Amino acid sequence: MQREEKQLEASLDALLSQVADLKNSLGSFIYKLENEYDRLTWPSVLDSFALLSGQLNTLNKVLKHEKTPLFRNQVIIPLVLSPDRDEDLMRQTEGRVPVFSHEVVPDHLRTKPDPEVEEQEKQLTTDAARIGADVAQKQIQSLNKMCSNLLEKISKEERESESGGLRPNKQTFNPADTNALVAAVAFGKGLSNWRPSGSSGPGQPGQPGAGTILAGASGLQQVQMAQAGQTGKVGRG
Repeated sequence: MQREEKQLEASLDALLSQVADLKNSLGSFIYKLENEYDRLTWPSVLDSFALLSGQLNTLNKVLKHEKTPLFRNQVIIPLVLSPDRDEDLMRQTEGRVPVFSHEVVPDHLRTKPDPEVEEQEKQLTTDAARIGADVAQKQIQSLNKMCSNLLEKISKEERESESGGLRPNKQTFNPADTNALVAAVAFGKGLSNWRPSGSSGPGQPGQPGAGTILAGASGLQQVQMAQAGQTGKVGRG
C-alpha cells in the first residue's frame, strides 16, 4: 500500500511539474498577444505553438507511462466545506479559489461535463450516426479538397513573398540622365551658346548671363567656389 502511495505521489509531482511549465508557456504567449501584438512576428507565433505542442506531448507521455497509475480510479472526497476564506487554498490556487464551499465544489470536483454540454454532445453523436457512409465519405473528400486548396494558396503566397523580398527594387530613373542634368545646371555642360537675334551681350533678355549661372551654381551646396568661377567663364563664352 505504501509503495502505491509513493508511486501516486511521484506521478502527481511529475504531472504538476509538466502542468506548471505548460501554464507558464500559455501565460507568456497570452501576454505577447495582448501587449506585444504590434511587434509580434509570425515565426515567433510558430515558435510559441511549437513549444506548447511539445509540452502537451510530454504531458501525454507522463499520463500514458506504465508507472503512472490510473488517476480515473482515484476518488476525491471533500472532507471539510466552509464558506470562510481559506488562505492556504488561496495560495495553492494562486488566488483563483478563495473558499471551498458547497457552491464551488460541484464545479471543481465534477468528473462529467455540464448537463447542457452532455446533452449537446449526445445530439451531435445522434446526428453523426444518421449520416450514411457514402455521404460521410463525400463530405470528408470535400473538406480535404478545400483544405488542400487553402494550403496551396498559402504556399503560393509565401513563395511570392519570399521571391519578392529577394528581388531588388525596380529602378525608376536613369542615372546617366540624372548626371547629365546635374552637370548642365552646375557647370553648363552641354548647353548651347546660341543667342537670339538682336541680343548684344550677356545682359540682354533671352540669354542667361554669368550672374544667373553663378547664382544657380551657388545654390548647390556641393559646388566649390572655383567651380562657380568656371561656370561664369562658360556662360560668357
